[in-house]
Amino acid sequence: MSELSPGLVTVFGGSGFVGAQVVRALARRGWRVRVAVRQPGLAYDLKPLGDVGQIQPVLCDITNEADVAAALRGATAAVNLVGILYETPSRRFQALHVDGARLIAEACAAGGVDRLVQISAIGANPESGAAYARSKAEGETAVRNARPDAVIVRPSIVFGAGDDFLNRFAAMATMAPALPLIGGGRTRFQPVYVGDVAEAIARAVVRSDAAGRTFELGGPAVLTFEDVLKLVLRETNRQRPLVPLPFFVARMIGGLAQLTALVGLAPALTTDQVKMLETDNVVSPDAEGLAALGIEPTGLDAIAPSYLWRYRRGGQFAENPA
Repeated sequence: MSELSPGLVTVFGGSGFVGAQVVRALARRGWRVRVAVRQPGLAYDLKPLGDVGQIQPVLCDITNEADVAAALRGATAAVNLVGILYETPSRRFQALHVDGARLIAEACAAGGVDRLVQISAIGANPESGAAYARSKAEGETAVRNARPDAVIVRPSIVFGAGDDFLNRFAAMATMAPALPLIGGGRTRFQPVYVGDVAEAIARAVVRSDAAGRTFELGGPAVLTFEDVLKLVLRETNRQRPLVPLPFFVARMIGGLAQLTALVGLAPALTTDQVKMLETDNVVSPDAEGLAALGIEPTGLDAIAPSYLWRYRRGGQFAENPA
């Protein structure tokens, strides 16, 4: 199996939760990393992840053709991690997940970039009732039309210190008198560790045999939504009742909650996110996954205690869960 020699890789959206880990994984392999983001000033904390001058944040709006071309100038490889979980008046699924992804893929084709890795999501489906899932699927199609050899990576729910998954429910458990079991808590997830996702993306960049393939990334265990909430309550030493919340009620609540996005606040829930919860988020039986890239998945139980302790009464001095 041959590998691309380390050169310059452009990581679009490299300052986020997953992106920072991807930058670290590529820098460890000797790559120079150009981190293309909307606010470079917020990405300078990435520079110590590599040697002096190895990691360089640059300004880039992926809906701007000139910005994308400049970010890719001289690059051997590119990774597109740009994505949003909810829409605002200035940031739309179509613009970022579809049009931006297409622009990057076309620029890679025109600029002779050897490898493009597009980060999508498990659940990407052009027929989905959720706009997020539809836009992710359309983005995959747009990328493959421009670059048939692009690598598509579809993670399940990603966990790790700084995630917006376990941390969200843990914070809720410290304040709310009860936790909602949306749809009865039967939706299934296959949470995957952020370190494993970053390693998979780095290997997809360097391995020549990854070209044109799609990888679905999931952890070693499949959990229901109810299982996840019980794990959070256990690790935070909290006792809260789990109250079933039918999907139609959750959609109405999401419709009201998402109004906060109009004033720049992150909504606790949106109607689109409820629609996503109506479908299981697990690796397809016939899909290639972490094993195909030679990665042993890390379990949720091994990582979650390392950062959920902060939500216990007493924090690090609190009694460990039984």
